[in-house]
Amino acid sequence: MQANLIERIPQAPQGAPLQRAAWATGSPAARGEGSGARSGLEAMVPALLDELDYGVMLLRGDGTVVFANHPARAEARQQASVHIEDGRLQASFGDDAARLAAAVSAAQRGLRRLATLGRPGHQRELAFVPLASAPGEPALLAVVFGRSRLCEPISVQCFAKTHSLTPAEARVLELLCEGMDPREIAELNAVGMATVRTQVHAIREKTGTASIRALIHRVALLPPMVSTLRC
Repeated sequence: MQANLIERIPQAPQGAPLQRAAWATGSPAARGEGSGARSGLEAMVPALLDELDYGVMLLRGDGTVVFANHPARAEARQQASVHIEDGRLQASFGDDAARLAAAVSAAQRGLRRLATLGRPGHQRELAFVPLASAPGEPALLAVVFGRSRLCEPISVQCFAKTHSLTPAEARVLELLCEGMDPREIAELNAVGMATVRTQVHAIREKTGTASIRALIHRVALLPPMVSTLRC
């Protein structure tokens, strides 16, 4: 039953909520002051949010979820930090209920808040951001989920392809971004340290980075992209 509730959270806007969020951008096109502009924007905004590797939800002040992008729906299904029950965002662990309520309440008052939710060792940072609304319309707030890892696989793969890394080099790059050192990578791939050093040197040469630390920092700053393979 939980899954069915989550799947009913709209992937595309159903009337006013995203129109109000779009109105807040202030541009004539966003406000629908052109022929077909509003309907075009309403179709594009959810599609855009689905392409970001950050979970994003729009809530009413009472916690009702009016929109959730694909990563946010996946997070809710896992119930690791929050879930959706009867159409409302709920903390998955009882001790977090007060923190969630406080963050939502603060956002209603126009304040930004960061809340740490989830069981120890699997906690997630969620940002609660107040959104401007059209005059006379109820306010909405955005919930933005923190990343689940430093470097997302699809971004790393695109980076590797852009810089013509070989499959073996791309794999080494993925493992470096997961926090493994060259010796651990050599053991995992059953190769010698000399092989890994050669691969790391090739990666640095092709990407123009001076060190492993600089390389990982660069990859960590890549735009967040989601895989086209979605469940």
